[in-house]
Amino acid sequence: MPDLLILAAAAGEAAEPRALGLAPGAWIALAMLVLLGVALWKKVPGMLTAGLDKSIADIRKQLDDARALRAEAEALRREYADKIANAEKDAAAMLEHARHEADAIVAKAEADTTAVIGRREKMAEDKIAAAERSAIAELRARAAQAAAGAARDLIAARYDAGADKPQVDKAISSL
Repeated sequence: MPDLLILAAAAGEAAEPRALGLAPGAWIALAMLVLLGVALWKKVPGMLTAGLDKSIADIRKQLDDARALRAEAEALRREYADKIANAEKDAAAMLEHARHEADAIVAKAEADTTAVIGRREKMAEDKIAAAERSAIAELRARAAQAAAGAARDLIAARYDAGADKPQVDKAISSL
């Protein structure tokens, strides 16, 4: 071997250091083999796959939770949309009912007003008729009093006690 070193030095190249007869590249390869052997002996690939599997399981669980939350949110959205639609229908129905009630109240008020006016007109007519009857009765009574007074005055002026006797006798004989 010393000949090789001399030849390499003569050629202008530097001699590569060696330890235990192995070149630096061989030592690197040997270190890698030892490192890989220790990693396999300590089951590092199993730990790595277990860690990755756990991470995958966690991510799947999070995705499932997210899907469940999304489904729940969709259900709540549909429920509230249905409630809003029902509330709008109820409000429209209540408004229509209120309109019908208002129309009925107005119609009843008009009918009541017409009835009250009719009753008051009848009462006024009855009062007028009663006043007319009262006036006619009073007029008749005054006329009767005037006629009786006039008859009394005529009888007092035309008839005396002697003229009454023949009429009384005539009335008695006709009985």
